Amino acid sequence: MRRLVVTQFPCVGLGETDMAAVDSRDNLLGISWVDSAWIPILNPGNVLDYFSERSNPFYDRTCNNEVVKMQRLSLEHLHNMTGLEYILLHAQEPILYIIRKQHRYSQTQVTPLADYYIIAGVVYQAPDLGSVINSRMLTAVHAVQSAFDEALSYCRYHPSKGYWWHFKDQEERDKVKPKSKKKEEPSSIFQRQRVDMLLLDIRQKFQPKYIQPKSGDKPVPVEQVKKEPEPTTETIKQEEKESAKNSQQSSSTKAPPEKRMRLQ
Repeated sequence: MRRLVVTQFPCVGLGETDMAAVDSRDNLLGISWVDSAWIPILNPGNVLDYFSERSNPFYDRTCNNEVVKMQRLSLEHLHNMTGLEYILLHAQEPILYIIRKQHRYSQTQVTPLADYYIIAGVVYQAPDLGSVINSRMLTAVHAVQSAFDEALSYCRYHPSKGYWWHFKDQEERDKVKPKSKKKEEPSSIFQRQRVDMLLLDIRQKFQPKYIQPKSGDKPVPVEQVKKEPEPTTETIKQEEKESAKNSQQSSSTKAPPEKRMRLQ
């Protein structure tokens, strides 16, 4: 059973118009091929025959391997030919085989063109160094650009406040956490006395110009209000003495209690 799997990988270093023009045969880095009938019998002796199947998109039929196969010659005759050929570069039975595509100029001079690796019967094309570097750089740049875009979405600015960070996780934490009410500490005696002294001092320095005698009345200037003279200490003592005398007299003028008749 032959199967061709096409995996969509981005074409690194190409624009949209170039990507549309690239044929799947030209860009073989995103596809794989497998023939399940060969997997149980695959070995280093027949792996090139497996790779030279007609349905394999990685195989070029204009190569010297096809000429040798048609003439039923051994693969050793490839060294005496010039042109495109495929060789088994490395074998690690029973799961890994590496096949190289190369152009031969002489018995000692060859130029590698591409490498293909077979893992568990599935054929892939190995990417070249330039494609790997371009892909890694594109991935790194995309990750950095995404990080900058996300950081920019959390940045806020206001003319009065300036710049600050506004994270969504912080809002969720604030909603989950119950708001703890701060206990109001009662003022001390020193604070209360100090405040009263300050208020009295301010009142003496800045006396009111208008006074409202009763609630609802119009305010009256202070000059029109007659100030009653404050009682002196002597008058206060005399009033206290008079009140004491009046209380003694009232107690002395009380009638004696009435005597009740005794019953014999």
